[in-house]
Amino acid sequence: MRVAFAGTPEFAARALDAIISAGHTVTLVLTQPDRPSGRGMKLTPSAVKQVGLEYGLIIAQPRNLKTEDAWAPLAAADPEVLIVAAYGLILPQSVLDLPRRGCLNIHASLLPRWRGAAPIQRAIAAGDQRTGITIMQMDAGLDTGPVLLQHAVAIEPDDTALTLHDKLAKLGAESIVVALARLETGDLPAAPQPDHGVTYAAKLDKAEAELDLRQPAEVLERLVRAFNPSPGAFLRYGDAPVKIWRAALVRAEGEPGEVLSSSPSGIVVACGVRALSLLELQKPGGKRLAAREFLAGFHLTSASRFQICVG
Repeated sequence: MRVAFAGTPEFAARALDAIISAGHTVTLVLTQPDRPSGRGMKLTPSAVKQVGLEYGLIIAQPRNLKTEDAWAPLAAADPEVLIVAAYGLILPQSVLDLPRRGCLNIHASLLPRWRGAAPIQRAIAAGDQRTGITIMQMDAGLDTGPVLLQHAVAIEPDDTALTLHDKLAKLGAESIVVALARLETGDLPAAPQPDHGVTYAAKLDKAEAELDLRQPAEVLERLVRAFNPSPGAFLRYGDAPVKIWRAALVRAEGEPGEVLSSSPSGIVVACGVRALSLLELQKPGGKRLAAREFLAGFHLTSASRFQICVG
């Protein structure tokens, strides 16, 4: 099929590579403009652009799609279908109407649960036991279009946003190839999303990453995994933000923020209910370290306390 593709990060890049490998003709790649990145803030192409360049595809990087000039390259590419995955720009109705077979979206949840920008992180934070990939026919709403295909995957107790992202990126790439094959043969029926079970995955806010030790340890352990690798959960010790990369539940009680014990196996901190053992930490300007190495340069005593965040 003649396919146009719109996406930006690694999640989308894997899907683009799979579509090309399946033999489809990609007539245009839409991706966001290059962004400053790294210590030198050098302009860096998106993961999708890198795949497009590797295959010698035509690439367009509009800042938005509000004007006819902005989406003119898509009209000129004349695709049968536009595949969208984590593009990051809103597609107006004029763009949705361009491809003859419409626009298909690869969404990292089992819609209608977790419509929106951060479905992977929100699913972990909520304690969901499963999530998946939805291939959806796009409409003007926020992830509200009819469902064409769904594949589920379990959320394991040790899954972070990174590990779950990688599972879903692979599943998304496989699912869109299946969907395109079925679209070609006319065997891709659409089912409206149900009205019940709708939840919204709001974009992550950095302020959410500060752990409130008044909450139950079970909730905080999930947040540590949901915010790994970005934006990175943290606690404050004095004036210093200490990032928490891994933590485990402990059957212990104390005043929220109280350091109950400190050993090479972990730093046990009391929460609203039970406690967390902090297993991998990072002080400002430092590296991610296991508790043993972290404690070698960070003095804690039984009287130590982590701050309770206000807000």
